[in-house]
Amino acid sequence: CGGSKIPRLLIVSCERAMPSVKKKQKYTSVHEAVKAGDVEQLASMIKGGAGINEVDLVHKFTPLHCAAHSGSLECLHWLLWHGADTRPVTAGGWTAAHLAAIRGQDACMQALLINGANAEAEDDGGRTPSHLAAAHGQSYTLQTILRSGNVNVSDRNDWKPVHYAAFHGRLGCLQLLVRWGACIDDVDNNGNLPAHLAAAEGHLHCFKFLVSKMASVMHTLKARNDQGETPRDLAEHFYKDNILQYIDGVEKGGEHLETQEVLAFPAHGAAFKGDLLALRRLVRNGVINVNERDDKGSTLMHKAAGQGHIHCLQWLMEMGADCDITNDAGETPKDVAKRFGQLAAVELLTQRTGDSNSSDEELDANNIKFFERHGVEGSTDSKEDLTLDKAEKRNARIRAYGKIRELEQLLEIANSNYRQLGGITEEEKKMKKEEREAEKAVRELEAQLEYERVRREKLESQLDDCRAEISHLRESLEKTHVPPALPVVSACHTTPPSAWDRVHLGWCLVSEPGLVLRERCCHHLKGYPA
Repeated sequence: CGGSKIPRLLIVSCERAMPSVKKKQKYTSVHEAVKAGDVEQLASMIKGGAGINEVDLVHKFTPLHCAAHSGSLECLHWLLWHGADTRPVTAGGWTAAHLAAIRGQDACMQALLINGANAEAEDDGGRTPSHLAAAHGQSYTLQTILRSGNVNVSDRNDWKPVHYAAFHGRLGCLQLLVRWGACIDDVDNNGNLPAHLAAAEGHLHCFKFLVSKMASVMHTLKARNDQGETPRDLAEHFYKDNILQYIDGVEKGGEHLETQEVLAFPAHGAAFKGDLLALRRLVRNGVINVNERDDKGSTLMHKAAGQGHIHCLQWLMEMGADCDITNDAGETPKDVAKRFGQLAAVELLTQRTGDSNSSDEELDANNIKFFERHGVEGSTDSKEDLTLDKAEKRNARIRAYGKIRELEQLLEIANSNYRQLGGITEEEKKMKKEEREAEKAVRELEAQLEYERVRREKLESQLDDCRAEISHLRESLEKTHVPPALPVVSACHTTPPSAWDRVHLGWCLVSEPGLVLRERCCHHLKGYPA
């Protein structure tokens, strides 16, 4: 289950993982094996001489097209590992990336892009994978594409992904595109804004969102296309009463624009409130995806779990919502339910996910339970057509882990061979660079230390000089010090002074050799009236 380089204990685990081997079905072509997700049959048929890029006669699909269409992720990985070409197109000009975008196979899309698939390849109508993902409401697949592509790429009608999202009423994709910088005031070849297209098709949620994001509400409502039609004109022409009622309310001032959060994520608001009817309508009409994420990475499951809305959780799980998706805080819906003390929701989600993922037990690859723990499996926009059981999914993880171990050992051997031939590896270059930087830092610190030592010695020398000078000055002061003379008080009247005396004799002069002092008259000291 992975090659001769896999440790023996891992092979034993792999053998234990398949206690009851299903009877192998024989397929007539590699395309059938890929659709069934049988990677072992695929490998056997390719090794037996079948072409890895063989085209079927009906749809002109290569095995890679089939894997992207059906979501056969492990088969797609195997094909890419063994050199399958990502460039062949179907009769309509679709590459494997186009099919992954249509079907919402975001895990397949990630694998294709990391293996060099062109995210901006055009089909016969000039549509790229981002156009098709937006048209089909595959928001997470669209986000994967936007990391490698252009958010404002145009097709032959000058429609951008934002036009497709507005025309088909895909609010989740629309708000994602706006967040990524899509220009919602760009027009197509007929002068239509995305708001015109949303109004013509009656997609009220998308229309509200676009109106709120434009520079001016009234400017958007009065905007005309090349035929002179406003959004109101198009809504009247196609009998979209919901759009007309909303426009009337805005123009009369009675319709208040909702908050941005409500406009962008109405299904999240419905899940938070437990409004199952609104939630069903939004999901079934394709306005949003069942695994739609808000600006904090939370899905509908997170919102319903946090408030303990069991009926919403049950319906979402029936619709295929993924219970293992984590939000930006790294929490699954079950974690959110625990945080808010929603015990019934925790119990319900535990029945779906089990306790293995939340166990604190440390396991290694020699324990089969190590491969039973998992995060998000495969795609989240649209679950693949395959119905693999837990054992098959676990065995796929074991094979992938075996590939990791095999490549790690091969990399170690290759590095050893390179060093033996005198080569210097990147790791060794990095270590030498770090050593040089460390030596430079040591030299700089030693120089700084020497500077501080010299500076300290100078300060200590100056301090010694100051102390010597202070001592010298003290000695000089002691030698030249004259003891103070005793004060001599003049004779004063024993009777109270007259007014003239108080004015002119307020101070008595006391003379001593070398000193002339002025002293307050003793009459004042005795308290005589002044």
